[in-house]
Amino acid sequence: MATSLLALLDDISTVLDDVAVLTKLAGKKTAGVLGDDLALNAQQVTGVRPNRELPVVWAVMKGSFVNKIILVPAAIAISAFAPWAVVPLLMVGGAFLCYEGCEKLAHRLVRTDAHDHARHAVATQAWADPSVDLVQAEKQKIRGAVRTDFILSAEIVAITLGTVAARPLLTQVLVLSGIAILMTVGVYGLVAGIVKLDDAGLHLARAAGETRWARMCRRLGMAILTAAPWLMKALSVAGTAAMFLVGGGILVHGIPWLHHALRTLAQACAAIPALGAAIEIVVTLLGNALIGLLAGALALALVSTVRKLRPPRSA
Repeated sequence: MATSLLALLDDISTVLDDVAVLTKLAGKKTAGVLGDDLALNAQQVTGVRPNRELPVVWAVMKGSFVNKIILVPAAIAISAFAPWAVVPLLMVGGAFLCYEGCEKLAHRLVRTDAHDHARHAVATQAWADPSVDLVQAEKQKIRGAVRTDFILSAEIVAITLGTVAARPLLTQVLVLSGIAILMTVGVYGLVAGIVKLDDAGLHLARAAGETRWARMCRRLGMAILTAAPWLMKALSVAGTAAMFLVGGGILVHGIPWLHHALRTLAQACAAIPALGAAIEIVVTLLGNALIGLLAGALALALVSTVRKLRPPRSA
């Protein structure tokens, strides 16, 4: 009896260790989507009244959980009944990440900071207009954010599924569920902090008094207010770069000859004295990013061509 119990505990410990390792690996692979998810969801709340920012984030978070409840069982069913579809789904997800990255770059090239500021001003004025139905506008914003989250959540689940596809069913369920919960709570917890960052900075900047503590609070508040817009830009840039790295990496691993060629090149660089290991990592990352950029450019060109050839909708 004692021997059986110890064996059971050992099996449970092994499964949990496996789950922890795979969850960490899947978290690294989904970093690109995570960065984009943070920036995108923080931008979704732009223009909402300050006292409604957290309720909107909470509503979108609940919608994200519903998305995960749909996507995780679907992923497990695919792994159980159509395992051959895992790699094609991963390739589609990787190509979509690269396409999104190229689309962001294309928009950045044709848009200016003045355009972004003007669009932000228009959105803010629309929310301040007393004739606007704020409840309906807020619901529309939430629905749009939840739809966007569904796409990003599908990418996260697809990448995670590729990491655990060869593992037992219990491990798949635990890792997929763990990633779904961690990503949702982590992303929207950070989004809540980001959207209230300017409020915190403003509160500190208005600290009254001439004590050392008050002056320090005011300086910190001004620093936060100055840094908040740059934080959003940094998140957007990091998310876009990670999309090429993660998407390109998925595509490279899904094409054996390409993966072998890049690996051979990286191993050749590893033989360089002193800096070989660092150069190997850089070459691998740059290779993944280049493949992601090329794939994204091809996908963007294809989508743009289809849009141009598609007949206009009748009024």
